[in-house]
Amino acid sequence: MNFLSVENLTKTFGDRLIFEDLTFGIDQGQKAAIVAKNGKGKSTLLKCLLGSEPYDDGRVVFRNDIRVAYLEQAENLDESHTIIEEVFNHDLPKLRVVKEYNKAMKENDEKRIEELFVEISELNAWDTEVKVQQILSKLKLDDVDLPISVLSGGQKKRVALAKVLIAEPDFLILDEPTNHLDLDMIEWLEDYLGTSKSTILMVTHDRYFLEVVCDTILELEDHTIYKYKGNFSYYLEKKAEREEQFETTVTKARSKMRTELEWMRRQPKARGTKQKARVDSFHDLKKVAKQDLSKDELNFGVKMERLGTKILEIHKIGKSFGDKKIIDELSYTFKRQERLGIVGNNGTGKSTFLNMIMGQEALDKGKIVIGDTVVFGYYSQENIQVDENKKVIDVIREIAEYIPLEKGRQMSAAQFLEKFLFPRDMHYNYVYKLSGGEKRRLKLMTVLMANPNFLILDEPTNDLDIFVLNVLEDYLRAFQGALIIVSHDRYFMDKMVDHLFVFEGEGKIKDIIGNYTAYRKHLKDVDKQEKEDHRQRKKEEKREERKQLEKPVEAVKPVEEKRKLSYKEKTEFESLDGQIMVLEEEKEKLTALLSDPEVSSEKLNDVSKRLGEVVAEIETKSERWMELAEFV
Repeated sequence: MNFLSVENLTKTFGDRLIFEDLTFGIDQGQKAAIVAKNGKGKSTLLKCLLGSEPYDDGRVVFRNDIRVAYLEQAENLDESHTIIEEVFNHDLPKLRVVKEYNKAMKENDEKRIEELFVEISELNAWDTEVKVQQILSKLKLDDVDLPISVLSGGQKKRVALAKVLIAEPDFLILDEPTNHLDLDMIEWLEDYLGTSKSTILMVTHDRYFLEVVCDTILELEDHTIYKYKGNFSYYLEKKAEREEQFETTVTKARSKMRTELEWMRRQPKARGTKQKARVDSFHDLKKVAKQDLSKDELNFGVKMERLGTKILEIHKIGKSFGDKKIIDELSYTFKRQERLGIVGNNGTGKSTFLNMIMGQEALDKGKIVIGDTVVFGYYSQENIQVDENKKVIDVIREIAEYIPLEKGRQMSAAQFLEKFLFPRDMHYNYVYKLSGGEKRRLKLMTVLMANPNFLILDEPTNDLDIFVLNVLEDYLRAFQGALIIVSHDRYFMDKMVDHLFVFEGEGKIKDIIGNYTAYRKHLKDVDKQEKEDHRQRKKEEKREERKQLEKPVEAVKPVEEKRKLSYKEKTEFESLDGQIMVLEEEKEKLTALLSDPEVSSEKLNDVSKRLGEVVAEIETKSERWMELAEFV
């Protein structure tokens, strides 16, 4: 069933063409993503689809009977609301009745509570509030009575995300949903959307997200759209095939054009008598042959100052803010070609640690020793300011006119811009005309252009499109200096680092060998072990309880003549312990299901019934075990 149909959609800004004659559709249940270079119209396309941005020509049709929710990059929230008021700010019957029920409970309005109780039951909305609390908890919005007006930009983004998820729309449109989320939140959202019944259309630069959640990729390129029915890996494979085929077509056209050009130039006076079809064919061939085959790749080695034997030494450093401990007794010696990634929840001190290395944050104790040959390049959104009234090329030239390459070569500022996907026609644009992602890319380039031998990058991937990320990854793979990266981009971290500092909070920092995937595997192994240890403890506790129960039973029961179990009773006794443990495990699982908001009411009834049966079986078998245990 078709949920969205787009036909011949065209959009321009003045004389600038954004896209032309776009035609595609989204079917029910499809999970699609739009990918494109920054500034090429991804967010504009979403706004055109939703009618918040006018388009020049074409048609956009949503199915009439579906509900659509939109998460935009700039959150649009009511500042006078609290968090809980804002997420309930929908006209959906379930959310309305739960909101009114909560209000009646606070006011102790018994009559209204009774009325709403019936209404909630009719709407089957008892699990709605549980789901709301679950989503808010996962997005770390626990203080739901906080006013929107006092929240940070990241918190507001998470409130906006919670609001659209809680709405349970038929069609969910998301513009950069992973921005301002930490790694745990991103992985939770990945699972949530992957199992959601909503049809999804999103814009995201998170390549693992594209890999796991999406089944369709729409690439916006050269003012048109290419559709790939598969995830991110499939898209990369098919895009490479398309580009190879395109290159072959253009090469053949250029070869054939030489012959046709010679034919066109012969006997100019007789050109009117030439075959019209062949002349028309020549002009079509010329259009194909003139297409640009150049690729925006970074395949050069930058020559930098060589690092000495002493690079960066950290000796028992410590840092606290009031009672909050950030770093406690950390020591580490950095090596040449160090590849360190830093991960941890927001507020655990990752950026503080980087600022301490750079001398921008005072140490409470310990010392940091920096080698004489070290030339730092430090990138973070906060510490780099670019004059928006300057031209793009001038911003780079202020750093250096040329960057030295291996084997005595050099690259100009203009060439360096081109390598980082700033084409020549953008070099003399003013900075204020750039998109957010383009500005971040330019700031990053000012750091790289200074030719450092120790790079410290704090969230370098934010707002960079997947094409620029590929360029940056190529640059960093060829980089021969030391590297520290803080990033929520799991794909990027997997490629760039070989060990991690995990900021766990309360000053604890753990060094994990391997990339991000290795770290997540480590966490899962630890979690699995903790669950197994818990299970073993519960098992031992149950055994101890049974032993304690034996004593009073022996005291009150008369001494029986029977002193030995029969073979059948002995076999029964040996099997009872295992049977009881199996029932205990089933009891735990059933209890967990009762508190799961995703379980339907019908299933809950079955679970509740079975739980009663299991409890009764445990009691019966436990009594029999104690009875037989007297004669063992």
